[in-house]
Formats: sequence, structure tokens, C-alpha cells
Amino acid sequence: MASICKSLAGIVSADNVCMSIEKSHQRSSAYGLTENDKPDFSRLVGSDLSLLVEQNQSLHIHALPVMETLYEQIINTHNMVILTDVNGLIIHTLGDDDFLEKADRVALKPGVVWSEQSKGTNAIGTAIADQAPTMIHAGEHYLRANHFLTCSAAPIFDYRGNVIGVLDVSGDQRSFHKHTMALVRMSAQMIENQLFSSAFQDGILLHFNTRAEFIGTLMEGIASFAPNGRFLSANRSALFQLGLPLSALYSHTFSSLFGLPVSALFDHYRTAAPDLLNLCLHSGVRVYGRAQLRLAHSVFQQATNVSAPQSDSAIEQNPQHSISQNAAQATRRLSGLRYLNTGDPQIAAVIEKVTKVLGRDIPILVMGETGTGKELLAQAIHNDSPRAKGAFIAVNCASIPETLIESELFGYEDGAFTGARKKGSLGKILQANGGTLFLDEIGDMPLSLQARLLRVLQERMVTPLGSSKSIPVNVELICATNRNLREQIAKGEFREDLYYRLNGLVVKLPPIRERTDLETVINKVLALEPNSGTYTVAPDIMQLFKQHNWPGNFRQLTNLLRTAIVMADDCHEIRQEHLPDDFFEDIEFTQNRASVESTSRFVASGSNLEEMEISVIQKSLESHRGNVSATARALGVSRNTIYRKTSMPK
Repeated sequence: MASICKSLAGIVSADNVCMSIEKSHQRSSAYGLTENDKPDFSRLVGSDLSLLVEQNQSLHIHALPVMETLYEQIINTHNMVILTDVNGLIIHTLGDDDFLEKADRVALKPGVVWSEQSKGTNAIGTAIADQAPTMIHAGEHYLRANHFLTCSAAPIFDYRGNVIGVLDVSGDQRSFHKHTMALVRMSAQMIENQLFSSAFQDGILLHFNTRAEFIGTLMEGIASFAPNGRFLSANRSALFQLGLPLSALYSHTFSSLFGLPVSALFDHYRTAAPDLLNLCLHSGVRVYGRAQLRLAHSVFQQATNVSAPQSDSAIEQNPQHSISQNAAQATRRLSGLRYLNTGDPQIAAVIEKVTKVLGRDIPILVMGETGTGKELLAQAIHNDSPRAKGAFIAVNCASIPETLIESELFGYEDGAFTGARKKGSLGKILQANGGTLFLDEIGDMPLSLQARLLRVLQERMVTPLGSSKSIPVNVELICATNRNLREQIAKGEFREDLYYRLNGLVVKLPPIRERTDLETVINKVLALEPNSGTYTVAPDIMQLFKQHNWPGNFRQLTNLLRTAIVMADDCHEIRQEHLPDDFFEDIEFTQNRASVESTSRFVASGSNLEEMEISVIQKSLESHRGNVSATARALGVSRNTIYRKTSMPK
């Protein structure tokens, strides 16, 4: 034990570590456990496990990408990454295959509880009990059955300061490394910061530190405020820098903590590419800051109105409501380029190209069929770029009526046109200031607006409708289309000068039917779906998926999987009976078309048409399991023809 206590120097003192383990052993004994007890293998399965994942949906969604990154850092070291809820119930695991077999022997798997009451002294349970990072190595585990393990765990806190889960790395004690605990702690902090940001969707998030280079890193403090400046919450780094407990901060405002009126903060962010804020803490310490203004369309006008306590109170009292409303947004924010790289060489080439231009102020044009994931790629580019802390604003140029797209993009002043919102509205371009503007279906933008967009991109100034004042703007531009813009240019439907302003880097996303990573993609989609953590696809169905053309690409695939999850219910394996009828009709149509094309080629080569007809009928019979009526309907012939051609008895 002394060697492990020494390895934790710099985290907590060796005496404190040893005392913590000793107290945990005493608690384990008090729970009625003995050192020779066999591991408890009882676990949640089926709908109970799905309910566990659903109840911890936000934690699960935000932890998954962090767990993947952490696992990449320890891969092939005989370890596994584990996420649990506040009670020590395992929600999700990632691990090396060779170690997972050993882990199964002591029930380190989803649905099993690893509290001290169940397993005695262990990193997960003891981290929950002590509410502190905990390492338990080899013989320090209370149960002898767990002595082969070395485990490092860190509790995950919510915005109120309550433990809501644990992140753990467990492995063979012979593979112990002193840096593992540091990786776990940093990863847990990343999850906390993402949970914190997602909890406050309508307000002000201030990222700050005494050193400017630490903003955007795990060292930054994050504090949230209502639009009128009232303090809502702060992460642990912010609490440390502010030098006050959470309970004492509730009586403060943005102004009292940072010495700047909230109205001055809004004025600062009206400028293009605003510099870092230079703030003074109530203690007199100078800090640098960057704010995110997550407010309504008429943000600057409404945010200074302090007579809106009802909405502010709703933010503070029920941020979980905001989380549920923005679950899809949370998933998109988590997307990073590394998580899109699932083994297909075409996708890998796209990611390699866009990675090279991140932060270089080079516009990106994404080509591809509808549903191939163009917006997902744009979101990932934004999240991996230096502008990740700024807003990601997506505009579908094809879905906004032509009469409204100008006001949506450029904004307008009060009274600019009949029906205009009182006090005007910020346009999408200004909302993206300091962040990324994603213009989807750019090929559908009206020709008259293309000139205005070109001028904005060249001058980096926006003039709202009804205003004579131009506002500086600084955005990263990503566009996408499923059209051939060169053909549109030739037809006079798209401006050539705008095209060459947009296509700094052009990449093309392949349709699903051309990708080689479909199985990996399906498993990723299932993992991100609420309630789907334990669902798999039957091998025969996976084979059908690989044969399908997927004309709707990811939209079609995602909707089909969601429906299948509901239909499968407690089965937890997606089978034929769980899929909609039109899916099999599409498969049948594809197979029949392939047969017809094959027949044409066969005939063209001078082969016997009669033999080819019989071959097509036999293949169709096989696909319909010998059902003559279904085969006849599929081929558009009579049943008698089937009998005659195949000599089948009627």
C-alpha cells in the first residue's frame, strides 16, 4: 500500500489516502461483507437497464465521447473505462477484449452495482462515499476476488455540486500506471464542464482565468448568469478562483463579481471579433474572460430588461427542462471529427482535409446527397475549431420562404416591414458572430440575395433591413449543397463570383451505399439513441442493411432504427419482425432491379433468355421463402407462369 500511497503524491497526502482506505474497509465490514465473499453477479437487464440509461440520459450523452477519447489513450493496456450513476450502477463500458473476459468474472459490466455496500472497498464505491477521486490497487480492495484489479475513479458533479456519477478506469493490477488517475480526473472534469454548459441554454456563460492561454482548457472557470446578470451557478474551477462557496455566490450578480455592468458586456459583443474581456474579481484579482451569450433572437434589447424574473427563475430552478428540450443539440455539440472517423477511407480523407484548414479562415463547401451528414460534419468542424466556444448557427436556405430569408439572414430594425417583431431582430449572421455560420442547401439561395451575401463575406459587415448602420461581423463559413453548383452557374442560377468565394475547400460526403463502415455507423447510432444502449442488430438483418441502397441515407437509417427499438421493446435484438414493411419492399425492389439489369446483360451477350427468366424466378422464390403468390406479385406475372417455368407442383 505504501507504494501506491507514494504514487498519489500531489493529489492527496499519503496519510489521507491510507486513512480513507482504512475507513472504507471499516464501512465494508459494517455492511456485513467478508473478505472471502464471492462477487455479486446480480444485474439490471432488458427494460430495467434501458430505464437506467434513460434516467441518466444527459450524463450518458456527454460522457460517451470523453470515454472514447480516454480509452484511446489507454488502449491495449489491459484496462477498461467505466461510467456509473450516482449509486455505482454501471451504465456503459469500453475495454480491451482480453481484459473484458477477466472483468466478467467479477461482474464489471453494465447493470451491475459497484457501491461499497455491494462490493466493499473499490474505487467506484469509495469515490462516491468520499466524494473525491479515489485509487484502489490490488490488495486494497476489500474482496479478495478483486485483488487482481487496479482502479482509478473520479466522481462527476452536476451544476449544483452534487455527485451524479463516476468515471473509472479499471485494469489488471500488473498494468498499473501512476498517470492513470490524472487522466481520469481530467476526463471527469471535461464531462462536468459539458454538463454545466448544457444546463444553461438561455443565459450568459463566462469562461475566465487569470491567464488568457488557459481559457478554453480544463483550467478555465465557467460561471453562468441570467440575462439580467443574476448569478446562477459555477463549475469547480470557477468556485476556486472566486474563493467563495456556491451558497454564498447566489446573492451576487455579474457586476458584483467581475466589476462590469452586464449592459457593458453586451456592448462588448456587438463588435466584430471582440477581444478577451479584462475583468476584475471582487477580490481584486485581474482575470481574462470570454462570454457566450445564449439568448433569444432579440438578445441585446431583451437581455438588459431586468423585469423578467419569471424566465430567469425558470432557468435556475429547472435547467433539466432545458436539457431535455435540447437533447439533440447536446448530441450535435458533442460531435467531433474523430468520432465521425469510423473506418471508411472516403470519410477519413474528408476529415484529413478539413483538419488541415481548421482555424485558417478558409471557407468550406460540403457536397453530398440529402441525408449524408453534411450538417453533422459542419458541427464537428466547428467543435474542433478555435471557434468552438462561439455559436454554431445553421440556416437551411431551402426551408425558409424566399420572402423571409433576407430578414432571417441579415436581421432587421423595428418597423422595417409590416409584421416585423417589435424592437427588431438579430439576423443569423450576427448570431454567429465569433462562431460558425452553416448555410445548408446554399444552391437554393435566391439569386438576389447571393449578391448581398457576397458583399458581407468580402466586407465583413452586415446591414440589417431598415437600418443605415453597418455592423462588423466575424464568422467562419461552412456551406453545403446537394446540387451541382457549376451547372447552376452555367444556367445563370448561381453567381460565379460567390461560388469562388465559397469553395476554399470542397469536400464530398459519400452516400451510405458507398461506405464500408455501415456496421460501425449503426452501432454508433444505437449508442447515441436514448434507451438503446443494450440493443444490437441480428446478423441476418445486418446483412440486409448492407445490401440496401439507403436512398434517404442517415435520415432513413436513423428513423428506421428508432422505430425498430420501439418495436423490439424487451427483445434487445433488432430482428426482421421489428422492421417496417416498406423496408423489405425496398430490398425487394432493389433485388428485382438488379435481376432485370443482369437479365439485360445476359441477353445482350447472346445467352438463352428462357434460362435467365427461370434463374430470376428461382432467386425471387428463394427471397420469398418459396411463397409463390408473393413471388408472382413481385415479378408482375401470374402464379401459373411461376409453376410452368419452375415445374413446381400446383
